[in-house]
Amino acid sequence: MQVTETSADGLKREFTITVPAGDLEEEITRRLGEIGRQVRLPGFRPGKVPMQILRQRFGPSVRGEVLQSTLQVSSAEAISERQLRPALPPKVDIVSAAEGSDLEYKMAIEVLPDIPEPSFADLGIERLVVEVPEEDVDRAVERIAEQQRKSEVVERPVESGDILVADVEGKLGDQEIPGAGGKDRQIALGAGSSIPGFEEQLLGASAGERRTISVTFPADYAVADLGGKEAVFTVDVKEVRRLLPLAIDDELGQAVGLENLAELRQELRQRLQRDYDAAARVRLKRSLLDKLAETHYFAVPPGMVDLEFDNIWRQYQAQREAQRAVAGADAPPPLAAEASPEAAPAAGEPGEAGQSEDELKAEFRQIAERRVRLGLLLAEVGRSNNISVTQDEVNQAITREARRNPGYERQVLDFYRQNPGAIDTLRAPIFEDKVIDFIVELAKIAERKVTPQELLALPDPAGEGASTS
Repeated sequence: MQVTETSADGLKREFTITVPAGDLEEEITRRLGEIGRQVRLPGFRPGKVPMQILRQRFGPSVRGEVLQSTLQVSSAEAISERQLRPALPPKVDIVSAAEGSDLEYKMAIEVLPDIPEPSFADLGIERLVVEVPEEDVDRAVERIAEQQRKSEVVERPVESGDILVADVEGKLGDQEIPGAGGKDRQIALGAGSSIPGFEEQLLGASAGERRTISVTFPADYAVADLGGKEAVFTVDVKEVRRLLPLAIDDELGQAVGLENLAELRQELRQRLQRDYDAAARVRLKRSLLDKLAETHYFAVPPGMVDLEFDNIWRQYQAQREAQRAVAGADAPPPLAAEASPEAAPAAGEPGEAGQSEDELKAEFRQIAERRVRLGLLLAEVGRSNNISVTQDEVNQAITREARRNPGYERQVLDFYRQNPGAIDTLRAPIFEDKVIDFIVELAKIAERKVTPQELLALPDPAGEGASTS
């Protein structure tokens, strides 16, 4: 095999590779010999089929198989001999493969860059620390108490703050509105209806009374087909119920499966702490990635950037089409800043009003390049420090995905079992988080205590992913 490098431009390499016709013929003959020892043809004993017959019957298919395997093996050998690290599978273009002639083809490949040794000693980032205030726990307990709040039937007309139990039917003209009616519907008056005038027309109704209510759906109603249309609801009142005072005591804790109120408060405090810690970690991760992007620059393979850009642009277009489908064909496309978080930039959101498609694409390409660069950097940190994702961690991730789809757990498990490639979408973020944790341990990170309000008031760090997925 002869390998000639014909071009070296940045991270791009091009080679011309020639495999002698004799080597191909030798492999074809060997493969035909294997077939001859196994095949059964009329008029010939096993293993006694003449080579000429084998070539007539199997020659073209065997030659195709040999050419394919030779391309794979010879290109892999050329890459290995030159100690290249491909960023993507090589592109192969056959120049000549005529029978009896040498196999000649061109191979174009993009290689991974040499990544400078990163330094994490002083990244200048901080970890936000939140302690759960007692008033947050109080509010969480009150919300639970409100959910568990009891009511009693009263023999009087319904007032604001009461619950009305009724059979409801909603119509547009003669057509029933799907999902608008039902038996024994509970209507909380004073909670605020999304249909102006609906609650007001029920005030003063008593058990056994029928009310006919005419309303007009708002133009921006959530169900686009109903927006701006007039409807009539028939409400047969069956009960009027008065809410009893909130009960915050040990029975409240027992109502949600705990021992007492103290245990309920502790459970809610821990839940809030996990939520605040998760929000703080997202912002720490974003700050870390921003700092790494700022302090580590190196060339990245254009092909990887193209793939990442295509992914981001597809997501943006899909969200644009989804928004148009909901809002109507005349709706403008979403701003890039409103697009999927995966399509959001590292810092500074593109997509200001009036931005052209070319300008959007230019900014999304910058996002793609940043994500590829960060992904390569984190991958190199993981490789050089023997960071990997264990099978147990992958299994735990699959289990979490299954639990997110109650009733479809078996289908989710079967999906990942039958699609090994899909597991990479779970493995990549686990690896990224482990590398982030490793860097955080090495870095000098200051801690700053903040209130929950201060933490949640910070800009939402959308799109913090580094593109390792």
